[in-house]
Amino acid sequence: MNAELIYFTDLKSPFAYLVMDDLLALEERYGVTFRWVHFTLHIPEFLGAVETRSENEWRKVKYAYMDARRLANRKGLTVLGPKKIFDSRPAGIGLTYAEEQGLLHAYARRTFEKFFHRELDPGVVEEVKAVLAEVGADTAGFDDWYTGEGAERHERERQLAIDMGVFGVPTFAIDGELFWGGDRLWMVEERLQQLAA
Repeated sequence: MNAELIYFTDLKSPFAYLVMDDLLALEERYGVTFRWVHFTLHIPEFLGAVETRSENEWRKVKYAYMDARRLANRKGLTVLGPKKIFDSRPAGIGLTYAEEQGLLHAYARRTFEKFFHRELDPGVVEEVKAVLAEVGADTAGFDDWYTGEGAERHERERQLAIDMGVFGVPTFAIDGELFWGGDRLWMVEERLQQLAA
């Protein structure tokens, strides 16, 4: 299959966490690999700033986490709502560093687990390095990666997402066609079936 497959994620998104195993199973079924791109969500742009959120925006936030907990319960996972708005850019740069060492999935899974157990601030570089070390990454070069190539790649990939029209995660792209949300994974599978035929 020659299609360009991209998976846009954010390591602070409960819905990206909850779709991870389903995506990996889909990849295995079809013998494909999605390129993971960390699209750091700027929550105030997406759901309003905490100080200025409308009543309706607060309802959206509460409902989204109620849904996330329901889905997590079905999967035997824990999703504790965050106590503040987090900047996941450092964790996203950590994702590309882990990918360079063949540890993308292990790092993503552990980052999600720790974040949704309230054991990780994805915006604190030293905590990101600790997760990298925990999954077996050589962290000796991470500081340089974080301020150099990793930072540049993060910004390039975020701009790619914006240019493609990505506004939230999880989003799947197949040859530029976007599918937003884990509940659209069946459509992604349908498209993969069509491409494989």
